[in-house]
Amino acid sequence: MDKQSETMTTLAGETSGIEEPFKLDVKNTFLNANAMVGPRSWIGGFFFRSKRHGSDKILGYSFNPIQEQRLQRLQERSQVPFDETRPDHQEALRALWRAAFPDIDLKGLISEQWKDMGWQGPNPSTDFRGCGFVSLENLLFFARTYPNDLLLIVLKFKMKACFHRLLFKQGGKRATWEYPFAVAGINVSFMLIQMLDLYSAKPKCLPGINFVKILGEDEEAFDVLYCIAFEMMDAQWLAMRASYMEFNEVLQVTRTQLERELALEDVHRIRDLPAYNLLYQY
Repeated sequence: MDKQSETMTTLAGETSGIEEPFKLDVKNTFLNANAMVGPRSWIGGFFFRSKRHGSDKILGYSFNPIQEQRLQRLQERSQVPFDETRPDHQEALRALWRAAFPDIDLKGLISEQWKDMGWQGPNPSTDFRGCGFVSLENLLFFARTYPNDLLLIVLKFKMKACFHRLLFKQGGKRATWEYPFAVAGINVSFMLIQMLDLYSAKPKCLPGINFVKILGEDEEAFDVLYCIAFEMMDAQWLAMRASYMEFNEVLQVTRTQLERELALEDVHRIRDLPAYNLLYQY
């Protein structure tokens, strides 16, 4: 096990039936608004555009049937543990390998090769205990292309390019000790589940409520938000000139920025998020 993987532990927070995922054990986390990705006027706009939201909206909002149905499906996804004995889960792992390293044959589901993708050890299934199968689905969505229309073809192509750029740490001035890609991806999934309050019967926080409205417009919104969050996390990483010991700090700053964007009054679709443009930066 390399030094990066050696220090990965578990993310804080309660889950429902699934063990907490790992995270780096670092010094006290603090938020630095100056490290936020984007110009100051953009960041400051988040406060101005979202400050009019009150708790009455949070307490009084009800979902329509489509929103309720899609929220329930997403909650069910988030509750599925990764099972290394299930053929479909095994195939999903193989598919992730093929997407990441199309020219390299995988020797087995337990192999030292997995460390090249940023898993803690030779058996990725031990890492999934923290966030379940949905985190693998998120990684696969990021890596693969399933086009339905021309715009989606472009977007999915960009996501695939983004996936490989982050996997191989291309672009920007990188730290000597980088974050392990796959481990970071699981942490991003778990961060989103916590941020959106998906372990509750219904979200009680404003970002979670607004996200369900977005979900009503696009059933793939959670997977797209994952891609945005991963991109944002990497951009924060570079902006803060972080090393892997500061991973938790970067993830918290990323979460804060996403919460601000999801609280904006003029965000009705996933494409309305200011950070959506991160998928088109290369």
